[in-house]
Amino acid sequence: MNKIITLASLMFTAFAVTAPAEDWLERLNENLTVTALDGDIRLRLSGTLDLEAYHVDRPAPGLIYTDHDFLFNPRLTLFVDAQFGPHVYGFVQSRVDRGFDPSEMNARMRLDEYALRITPWDDGRFNLQIGKFATIVGNWTKRHDSWSNPFITAPGPYENLTGIWDSYAPGDADTLYDWAHVYPGESAAEVYADKFQRNPIIWGPSYSTGISISGKIGMLEYAAEMKNSALASRPKSWEIGEVDMAHPTFSGRLGLRPNPMWNVGVSLSAGPYLLDSAQPDLLPGQRIGDYREWVLAQDVSFEWHHLQLWAEFFETRFEVPSLGHVDTFAYYLEAKYKITPQLFGALRWNQQFFGNLRDDLGNPMPWGRDIWRVDMALGYRFTANTQMKLQYSFQHEELALHNITNMLAAQFTLRF
Repeated sequence: MNKIITLASLMFTAFAVTAPAEDWLERLNENLTVTALDGDIRLRLSGTLDLEAYHVDRPAPGLIYTDHDFLFNPRLTLFVDAQFGPHVYGFVQSRVDRGFDPSEMNARMRLDEYALRITPWDDGRFNLQIGKFATIVGNWTKRHDSWSNPFITAPGPYENLTGIWDSYAPGDADTLYDWAHVYPGESAAEVYADKFQRNPIIWGPSYSTGISISGKIGMLEYAAEMKNSALASRPKSWEIGEVDMAHPTFSGRLGLRPNPMWNVGVSLSAGPYLLDSAQPDLLPGQRIGDYREWVLAQDVSFEWHHLQLWAEFFETRFEVPSLGHVDTFAYYLEAKYKITPQLFGALRWNQQFFGNLRDDLGNPMPWGRDIWRVDMALGYRFTANTQMKLQYSFQHEELALHNITNMLAAQFTLRF
């Protein structure tokens, strides 16, 4: 606790340093934009610097990778936006950090997104996009960056790890139970030992590679994509050099925006989640493409004055070799309220349930640990370019040795 208080103090000190430089940042923003051909070509460089700290009960929750109770996670994100006339747009996102998800690894640079978008008509009825970019499923990916997300972490469905592995296939139900750690009494070290093998139902914004179409026709919004990896796939699998298009994932979303306050949508996704390394675990004649992750999702958002509400619901089925299929249901409800022009508060309820699977003796047992979590956050925007967030999370997990865990996190963001 003392460490995170100390870091919060350092973040406030960082603000004290950047506040007098606000005018300099504004001038920098102007200098980071280049235009040519009377504005037909426009390039803009922007970015964010995030300083994050986590104080966690072990094992660390979600996609936080540490076997200690404190983790400091700095991140530099750079964006390049390019407009070529009225109908062609391109963008690139690169990051320097300790891994796509908070971890204790050494810092490295990585390209997270790069894509080209063609919009033939000015009314936005049709867009064609190709490259590596966030999934069109749901509504959280549209606001997942550190400046827009009122929390520091992602909603539960995007980060709660299940017993599904993508590199190996379980030979029987007991193996899947072991991977999901459903047997009571396992220590934090035992649960953490195979954390790098496990997958959620959707891994963050899912920056996989492929092609998409999207558009708006009146109140109707539509989007469809073909990607190289399933929603549950890990960041390494998003690269076309790691996983090709031999077994693509298809996703689609239909949305309705009857007025500026409401936006509702339904999404469907299906695609193989196993990697080629799992092929030896399959029976003769079976292929990786025979086993898919199916996701049916519903999303809704509402905005009225200072209040914003979001919710998403995910019904997910994994087709598992030797076991048939396993099902899980996850959802979250989120609210943000702007208390003053600079101060905001947010509250989020997350929950996930797992269906039953019969063990080797024929007894039904959930194939994962049912979980619920409440997230509370407070944010303050010091200037147009600096922001501070604090988050507390309280989690309850069935069958865990210590079924109550806490997390306290702080994040300072400087954007330019």
